[in-house]
Amino acid sequence: MNIDTAAFTRLLLDGNQNGAWDILKKSHDDGAHPLAVMQELLTPSMAKIGLLWEEDEISVADEHLATTTCDFILSRYKEYSLKQIPKTEKKAMFLCLEDELHHLGLKMVSILFEWHGYQTRLFGASLPLEYALEYAEEWKPDVVGLSFSLRKNSERLSHYIDEIEKLDHSPQVIVGGRLVKASEFKHCCSENTQLFSGLSDANDWLMKENSYA
Repeated sequence: MNIDTAAFTRLLLDGNQNGAWDILKKSHDDGAHPLAVMQELLTPSMAKIGLLWEEDEISVADEHLATTTCDFILSRYKEYSLKQIPKTEKKAMFLCLEDELHHLGLKMVSILFEWHGYQTRLFGASLPLEYALEYAEEWKPDVVGLSFSLRKNSERLSHYIDEIEKLDHSPQVIVGGRLVKASEFKHCCSENTQLFSGLSDANDWLMKENSYA
């Protein structure tokens, strides 16, 4: 997929929703798989924006504008790309741990699951465990996805996993986020928990699960 990520990044920073959408739509219309669109366009662009913020080359306001623009583009892409994808009976819900605010990666994973036919519920940032459990008990998702990116939340991650895996219908818990690659956090998970360090891991797991269906 031949994409000018620098131009796309600039459009996000400018809050140019239509310009950013035109680039993404063209990639999709040219045959790019959602995994490629999100992994080769959206993810590197947002990573670049995060780096610019860390290096004080852009302001907090710039970073927030780019994030909300990307969020809008993702929502538009979801509606545009998934219209013809048939839904199965499988269900997945996605949430960030309490005090975790970065939700764009979680949203991308949710879209990827929908591409594979799942019905999804996306709760976004900072959902307290009690409300996650209440919804999961009623809706009974096959998969519960958790986003984890703050070291201080390692004990909270362990508690979320433990309580969710205790539910009567035994959902599969998956965990993603920028810290997942760190082996020091594996003790927070059970032997049944699936760890995804990126979108490719999620897609590989979905392909494997579909082959068993």
